[in-house]
Amino acid sequence: MFFYNSSPDAAETVGLPLARLSRPLLFFAGASVFIWALFSPNFRDAENSLTGQVCVPFSLSAVCFILSLTLDGRWRAASLWFGMAVIAQAAIFQITYAGPALHYQHLKPASEILTGVSPLVWGFLIFQAALVAGGIFRRRRQIFGWLKANFRPWQAGAVFAAFFICSATVSEDPRFYIYELILAGTLQTINLGNIVLAVAAIPESAAGSLKKLKRFLTGADEAGKIEPAGPDRFVLSLAFFVFLLAALLNVFSYEKHPHIPDEVAYLTQARFFAAGELTRPAPPVREAFEIYLMEINGDRWYPVTPPGWALILALGVLAGAAWLVNPVLAALNLILTYVLLRELYPKPTARLAVLLLCFSPWYIFIGMSFMTHMAALAAALLAALGVVLARRKQSAGWAWAGGFALGFISLIRPLEAVAVAGLLGLWAIGFGGKRLKWTAVAGLVLGAMIVGAANFYHNAALTGDPLKIPIMEYTDRHFGKNSNAYGFGPDRGMRWSLDPNPGHGPFDALVNSNLNISTLNTELFGWSTGSFLLLFVFLLAGRFQQSDHLMLAVKAAVYILHFFYYYSGGPDFSARYWFLMVVPLVALSARGVEVLAAKLDNSSKNFSPGLYAALAALCLTALINFVPWRAIDKYHNFRGMRPDIRRLAAGYDFGRSLVLIRPEKGAFHFPDYDSAMIYNPPDLENDEPVYALDRGPETRKKLAAAFPDRPVWIVNSPSATGRGYEVAFGPLSPEDFLNEIDRELK
Repeated sequence: MFFYNSSPDAAETVGLPLARLSRPLLFFAGASVFIWALFSPNFRDAENSLTGQVCVPFSLSAVCFILSLTLDGRWRAASLWFGMAVIAQAAIFQITYAGPALHYQHLKPASEILTGVSPLVWGFLIFQAALVAGGIFRRRRQIFGWLKANFRPWQAGAVFAAFFICSATVSEDPRFYIYELILAGTLQTINLGNIVLAVAAIPESAAGSLKKLKRFLTGADEAGKIEPAGPDRFVLSLAFFVFLLAALLNVFSYEKHPHIPDEVAYLTQARFFAAGELTRPAPPVREAFEIYLMEINGDRWYPVTPPGWALILALGVLAGAAWLVNPVLAALNLILTYVLLRELYPKPTARLAVLLLCFSPWYIFIGMSFMTHMAALAAALLAALGVVLARRKQSAGWAWAGGFALGFISLIRPLEAVAVAGLLGLWAIGFGGKRLKWTAVAGLVLGAMIVGAANFYHNAALTGDPLKIPIMEYTDRHFGKNSNAYGFGPDRGMRWSLDPNPGHGPFDALVNSNLNISTLNTELFGWSTGSFLLLFVFLLAGRFQQSDHLMLAVKAAVYILHFFYYYSGGPDFSARYWFLMVVPLVALSARGVEVLAAKLDNSSKNFSPGLYAALAALCLTALINFVPWRAIDKYHNFRGMRPDIRRLAAGYDFGRSLVLIRPEKGAFHFPDYDSAMIYNPPDLENDEPVYALDRGPETRKKLAAAFPDRPVWIVNSPSATGRGYEVAFGPLSPEDFLNEIDRELK
């Protein structure tokens, strides 16, 4: 047999008494390793923060806990293979460049792995490779016989080629890219073999338990039929888990603090809206308050970002919990995804899809952030549900509701609104489904127009022209004409370091595609096998249904529209510009599970439950390894943004004062000033601290004149200290501050 071990259960072996004795020892070892790693200085940086190296002992601790539960039972051999996969993934993280700086993830060069990484790390990976190779060799006839019986040669070859190609991100040096592609693809292949061997080690006597697991994950024994339904207890539990995990990550990794320039503008805009204002009076010393996406135009000061997300975020500002808005939306979107998929797929498919969504690091970390994408997804799901329900219930009211949601997407992410509008428009008039009544089509269109018209009001209020978009006017003024324009051209782009080449053309678009695909392969599910295997199996070996074509249409529309935009979105949150693809990706991956399950059942009805064990193992591995690693290694103090100024303000009781943020000489304002500016009150005249950027003596003199009644603090920023914010001196009286300026000018 391929997927089950026919040898006697571990419980029947001679070593049972010793195994039972080992259970408490393993539990104690796991707890000891975890506590040691948590407090050991070996896994902390100069500021006493955990580093990504802690993931190895954390994974070892988790494996000890798992083995303590399984070592004396029939799952022992499978647990040992699974434990190896867990530790191996943590080891791979140690040979990976990720971290909080703004760059794409890459494997380290071979020379650095051999000389700069502990031999225990790469030695374990070699040990794993040898054991997996031996295990696969012993089962080669069953494995390759099954592949030959269930896949045509071109299908197997295409799946493997796509599996390999997506494993690495393109580099400037083609030689390094080839090296990384080979190494990353090999590591993925080894870990896939490891999971196969873990499932193969499950004894036949565990078949009943695996069938229960399959029934739990799919909610049914058979495929079933499409029956629209609301969320059940399983889905609500997953939604609560998503909310809790995203909220905890925002507290402990993100520290309730924005880490991307865009987020600073969104939160500032939300605070303006919460105060009932679209703009604020221009600050008295403009150069001391400049940040990205905040425009000072005449006597007005305002963010140039579209207003939709800030309107939602303002609700969190008013409640004093802006950091909870996206976790709530993440939970809501999981429920909406299930409801939508139940309209399109049978229950098992919908249930598997939301399970994959629940454990998707890409989804969870965007749910942790202050970014716009989760809100845009919520509006898109509501719009799609409006069309579905209008068709099923023959009700124009649902079409109007869908139109309102569609219009709201344009207030959040206008380009994505174009994609959703095109898809839903075609769907409503009969492409891919029954045509809606013309009254419903009219409701969809008019609802979208009514809400979307708020864009014209927003444009006119900020630029004086309803057709002139604030962010386009801003980028043209500060980065050059057409720098943010759509389409190909030599003048596209803001000259950022991550932009492949000056301008934008087909080659740049292909590079952007590789950047997004390779990062998604890593972050969609966070599996050591890569995230796309199930998707590729379905695309290349599955039978498409009408709903599958709808999912593919969403992916194609999002991809094609962004193909003509100069920027990929960067590595901030993987392929964030493609976030509307997340539902099609999990739905089609769930279909991939079903394709594999059907092929396994062609061999034996007892085989397919093992596939669900593999799926559960991969999701658990991502939760044990990938999520903590990303939270610790990347998103803590991501891009140098940190909330230290908030702690300083409380510790020193800044009160009604002027706080000057002093960067390293010649440093750009981001992230030094942005991390402090977000704590400015909307009204700079109230009794809270005012944070301003210290650009030199002349700027200080203007600030002293503008805020004559405030004591002054000077705070050195992280670029100057190499650590966090530190108070240099203060408080100074306004008179002493002016004297200091005069002495410096002399």
